[in-house]
Amino acid sequence: MALSITSPVFKNGSPIPALYSCKGRDISPALSWSDAPAGTKSLALIMDDPDAPGGTWVHWVIYNIPASASGIQEAAPAQAKLADGSLNGTNSWGKLGYGGPCPPSGTHRYFFKLYALDTMLGLPSGANKQNLLSATMNHILALVELIGTFSK
Repeated sequence: MALSITSPVFKNGSPIPALYSCKGRDISPALSWSDAPAGTKSLALIMDDPDAPGGTWVHWVIYNIPASASGIQEAAPAQAKLADGSLNGTNSWGKLGYGGPCPPSGTHRYFFKLYALDTMLGLPSGANKQNLLSATMNHILALVELIGTFSK
C-alpha cells in the first residue's frame, strides 16, 4: 500500500465546495490519509494554487503532524500549535493556518500535498512553504497529492 489522501467533501480533480472558500465560511475541509510508510515520524501538508496570477499562492502550511494521525478535522484551528502538537505555518496572506480558495477569475487548481517525513521538524510555528520545503530536504519518505478546483 502507498500513502494516500482523500477528503469526504470533494473527490480528486473535482470542485471544492464553496463552504471551504472565501465565498463560504473559509474553513478547512476534512482530510484523511492512510498507509504512511514505515519509519514515518511526522507528516506535513502544503495547500497551494499554482494558477494564481502572480505565481503560486500558498493557502495552508501545517507540519509536525503526528505520524499516528489519520487526518485533519474540518475547520482546523488557525492557532500556532494544535492540541495534537501540529504546527500551523504562514500562508501567502501572512496569516497562520488555512485560507480558502478565492481566485480573482477563472477556475484554479488547489494542490493538497501530504509529505510523510522520517523526522519531526525543528521549525517554530509560523514557518512558510519555503522554510518547510528546506527543512524536509532528505527527510521525505512519501509524497501524495489531492487536487481540488474552485472558481468564483
